[in-house]
Amino acid sequence: MFALLFFILFTPGASEFLCMSSDLEMSYTFCDSTPHAFMFNLTPCSTMNKPVWKAALTWIPGSDITFLKIIFKVWYNSAKALQWKEVLCSGADDEYAVCGMLKGETVATTFDIKGARMEFPKGNYRIILQGFSDESENNMVVCLNFTMIVKQDIF
Repeated sequence: MFALLFFILFTPGASEFLCMSSDLEMSYTFCDSTPHAFMFNLTPCSTMNKPVWKAALTWIPGSDITFLKIIFKVWYNSAKALQWKEVLCSGADDEYAVCGMLKGETVATTFDIKGARMEFPKGNYRIILQGFSDESENNMVVCLNFTMIVKQDIF
């Protein structure tokens, strides 16, 4: 069964339940207490059949996005499983829609999350996604704390 996931959050600190299916539950909170204008859509709400998730993001950043470094950390059953860093926007030849956006402008973009490249064993996942507007990781522009519960093994 495919589910459509959609939310808008303007209040800090609130936990948002994203989706629930027979094999997956997802929710998130913002890491900080800053109010955010944020919308996210994800299909399907499933880890079965190794799907490619389709995502749509609408966000109004609180600062200019001329430089953007993303840090992605994953814990699986409380053990650190992955840390990945990537500079998405450097100010030269940037390919992402968010690059070059000004404070208060609306970022509206779609992208694929390649689930087909990942297998998610049954268990609890904590995923932290941080975005910084500087190389030194001092100016955080967004931070999301996702909880993902995979209810059954895919084997």
